[in-house]
Amino acid sequence: MKPEIILRALANRRRTQILQWLKHPQKYFPRQVDGDLVKDGVCGVLIARKLRVSQPTASEHLKVLSQAGLIRGKRIKQWIFYRRHRNGINQLRKMMARI
Repeated sequence: MKPEIILRALANRRRTQILQWLKHPQKYFPRQVDGDLVKDGVCGVLIARKLRVSQPTASEHLKVLSQAGLIRGKRIKQWIFYRRHRNGINQLRKMMARI
């Protein structure tokens, strides 16, 4: 995991907001028809709605977070569900502790 990729991901307020929401998905998102909020993650459509942006815009934010290793996507039917990636978050914490 490259620090510059992580820092780029965290430099955007919407992306940090997504990470906060995904920390406690049941608190911030309604129940889903497919996929468990905690086990499977939150549908990208719900994230886009909560951000009040188009799905392509939300997808770009989610892509950046995924490339940084901070979230993981899981396909269920035609949707992708996102949740925080523990290893990536732990690596971020270690990186920040060294600074």
